[in-house]
Amino acid sequence: MAASPKYALIHEWLTPKATGGSELVVEQILQHVEADLFALIDFESRNPESYLYGRSIGHTFLQHFPKAESGVQKYLPLLPFAIEQLDLRGYDVILSSSHAVAKGILAAPQQLHICYCHSPMRYAWDLTYEYLERSRAGKGIPGVLARYLLHRIRQWDVISANRVDYFIANSQHTARRIWRCYRRRAEVIYPPVNLKRFPLHREKEDFYLVVARLVSYKQVPLIVRAFSQLKLPLVVIGGGTDFEEVEAIAKTAPHGNINILGPQPNAVVEQYMAKAKAFIYAACEDFGISLVEAQACGTPVIAYGAGGALETVKDAKQHPDLPTSEHTGILFDAQTEASLITAVEHFEATAHQFQGDHIRHHAERFSEAVFGQRYLAYVENCQRQFLTHTPPNPVEMSLSPP
Repeated sequence: MAASPKYALIHEWLTPKATGGSELVVEQILQHVEADLFALIDFESRNPESYLYGRSIGHTFLQHFPKAESGVQKYLPLLPFAIEQLDLRGYDVILSSSHAVAKGILAAPQQLHICYCHSPMRYAWDLTYEYLERSRAGKGIPGVLARYLLHRIRQWDVISANRVDYFIANSQHTARRIWRCYRRRAEVIYPPVNLKRFPLHREKEDFYLVVARLVSYKQVPLIVRAFSQLKLPLVVIGGGTDFEEVEAIAKTAPHGNINILGPQPNAVVEQYMAKAKAFIYAACEDFGISLVEAQACGTPVIAYGAGGALETVKDAKQHPDLPTSEHTGILFDAQTEASLITAVEHFEATAHQFQGDHIRHHAERFSEAVFGQRYLAYVENCQRQFLTHTPPNPVEMSLSPP
């Protein structure tokens, strides 16, 4: 490997609508590593509002397919084939940011491949049955074909995991999923949160807040139904396939206490996040960056106690040794209206005990600076091991999962 290695960074898709935690990781990696960028499709280099505007970004043939910009996932059967067409032979180190197929890039034996895995492909693993139930293509003969397609994609997904030398996971929860799907160990490096965007705001107003994509696994209809019963003010920000269902539930709420705002600019989201009495979240996320963004504002979190929330929210059950003033939220046990209602009622009785300064201090563990330091240190360590031919991430089936 050369003294000054040449880096390539691969992500699945770069579009104006793709603005989640995985895209923030890409942005931060580029601030710390001088790398050429590649993706299945790229519509950000022509977006004047993007930090990638005018940048040369490699892409695949999917770039020219109809309506690719609105969602390349519609071409799911072609994604594995497409990612393998990117020719990265001119690079020493390949860095992938993967939640679907980016890790499947083809590399030569002398090339080091480090994958930051946001999640094993959800619709091929965890959400397979939900995806089939909600899709028109999940029934009848098309359903049989869809199931076979997902079966083949799972096979490719496992094979492509063997092309990675070192895995990074965005949480302990994701590390366990990587082990479950691929039998590979992963270093946990939490994704970066832009704390400057979400400054501490001590004065709160009397409303609860949801900020999420309105898709099935986010469980926003559950939240709206619960607050219809609670009669407490709720603001919902976000758009997606569940928008009409969420809006219909809100309209039938007898007390008019639910305000559906739809998608909003960043500035509006930041204002609501800062002023909310508490932030509500009912999804099982691999990490859940919005949970940390809320805490950065000093806003307590009421979240479903599974996945990344167990690592980012301090509640009495998880941290009974801490004084109440150092708790940052409340976790509820089940994705049910009753469980959420109980948690909100408990919060109503104890809201005065939450301290915004402590909540903000906890969120600082997930800062961009911390991410940059840990990511760079890990990449450099992998390079040293690779140069000395130390076998990376040995797969020993007798080992217990992480």
